[in-house]
Amino acid sequence: MTDKKPTDGMRPEYDLTGGVRGKYYERYQQGTNIVLLEPDLARVFRDSGSVNKALRVYLAEHGEPPPSKARKAG
Repeated sequence: MTDKKPTDGMRPEYDLTGGVRGKYYERYQQGTNIVLLEPDLARVFRDSGSVNKALRVYLAEHGEPPPSKARKAG
């Protein structure tokens, strides 16, 4: 053991062996759409698949809503 501190700022227990740099870079660049559900809805819609299915059924029955006047972020 030595009293010398690592120069790269990484702790020895952070083993990144096998990691792939930039693995999700392209997906990140495409953007994301995060929606937070209220707790009661999150108990019913537990994953994105169930939310997407419900929204498609809703749109099939009610049509697409008019465009929002809210500014798109980004």
